[in-house]
Amino acid sequence: MKLLHTGDWHLGKVLKGLNRLPEQAAVMAEIVRVADEEKVDAVLVAGDVFETATPSPDAQQLAWRTLLALRATGAQVLVIAGNHDSAEMFDAVRPVFGAAGITLVGRTLRPSEGGAVDYVVAGGERLHVALAPFVSQRGAVRAAQLFELDGAQMNQEYADSMRRLTRALTGGFNAGVVNVLMMHGFVQGGRLGGGERDAQTVHAYSVPAVMFPATASYVALGHLHRSQELAGPCPVRYPGSPIAVDFGEEDDRKGVLIVHVTPGKPAVVEHRPLETPRRLRTVEGSLAELRERGGSFGDALLRVLVTDPARAGLAADVRAALPNALEVRVRSAVEAAAVLHGAVERRSRSPHDLFGEFLSQNGIADERLVALFSSLYDEAQRAPQRHEVAV
Repeated sequence: MKLLHTGDWHLGKVLKGLNRLPEQAAVMAEIVRVADEEKVDAVLVAGDVFETATPSPDAQQLAWRTLLALRATGAQVLVIAGNHDSAEMFDAVRPVFGAAGITLVGRTLRPSEGGAVDYVVAGGERLHVALAPFVSQRGAVRAAQLFELDGAQMNQEYADSMRRLTRALTGGFNAGVVNVLMMHGFVQGGRLGGGERDAQTVHAYSVPAVMFPATASYVALGHLHRSQELAGPCPVRYPGSPIAVDFGEEDDRKGVLIVHVTPGKPAVVEHRPLETPRRLRTVEGSLAELRERGGSFGDALLRVLVTDPARAGLAADVRAALPNALEVRVRSAVEAAAVLHGAVERRSRSPHDLFGEFLSQNGIADERLVALFSSLYDEAQRAPQRHEVAV
């Protein structure tokens, strides 16, 4: 049996003001071609289909068309919601996609209600998939407990809740069947790619890989943007995002995973690079140097650190020389080197990091407040945005 594992599409993501939907459409088309060429039996989309919980109509159209095109290859298609997605929206359209033969799950369901599904693939083998969409800490730990427990206790309570959830969802794993768990979340030991939402990659949202059952043929994860394998009692993999979401991911080779699996045996996984995504690059130098090197940057989207002395019109001159420059920072040579080696300005830091600094500056050391902030930030990010209409 052959599976295609992908996720973290983040359709609708805008980078430094650039609408990347045309690039995302090309990447989605390549994923469909790979699924067709490989003749996969099932496609696993492990969450974060969209960048926000209120995606634009164009982003939704691209997602839905891609899922239908994947199904048209003959593969079973299974999709779960991630922390960027609206679980409510997924569940609202679930019956429609179910009629098209596509399994779409927003909120966690009991196995008997659709939280676990069975298929018989073309070769006659049976595939059993347990589905675990993203669960926030507030969803796993009662709100009252946020002040009854300290930070370490809440982290443990979340991990224990996810362990019980996983045990319930995978209770139907049997010998002689390809057993797969698809989950969106942060597994301990995972390495961030750079574009993840920080509030949901802290320890409060982490689970240990040892909780996955040894009876699983494969654990298909979503959430982290770097393709990677984690140590566990069975094969555990993140496919990474198929497109570089942020400049923190500029060194990653984006792709999908082709999973070869036989009942009763651990899966064998192959990383299939994608050719369509545009590269992100950070470059530095004087304006003259950048002009001279401009032809070597290809069609990469650029973050440019200019070492010339600041002057009016310098950024415009850089953009004229490098049309793909999404961001131009005018720095001294020393400052440019500092940015390249990890110095982060306040404006680019995460809300979670800034809140931690605020507590530290005010002499507050209370892990409960950190956990509560993460929970509230999570809820605010997932809430539908309200727009005023001018009349």
